[in-house]
Amino acid sequence: MILVDTSIWIDHLRRGNERLLRMLEQGQVLIHPYVIGEVALGNLRNRAAILSALHDLPQAAVATDGEVLRFVHQNTLYGVGIGYIDAHLLAAVRLSPRATLWTGDRRLLAAGKSLGLAENEIH
Repeated sequence: MILVDTSIWIDHLRRGNERLLRMLEQGQVLIHPYVIGEVALGNLRNRAAILSALHDLPQAAVATDGEVLRFVHQNTLYGVGIGYIDAHLLAAVRLSPRATLWTGDRRLLAAGKSLGLAENEIH
């Protein structure tokens, strides 16, 4: 399963992404509530339909704030240029069996790859 981050969704909503469409059709995409929240803050055509479709996707595990802070400390994720939501996504992938993160964010990708949680070969 692939947890798709906000950067990939935004790109898909602007330009379309055939790889993401295939993964959606095959039921391989996970969502995280923070990704839905970030997408919801943008200007969306077909807002209700898009948000409804995102809510219908299988949800990745959601780490508690305490789990995320421990995850950040244990994996030395501080000072690497990622944000708190990014850390939540990495923790979610760690907690979701056989999941991988797909991101277009260079720093998040580097952090995820260092932990074996993200790939850039997905697209």
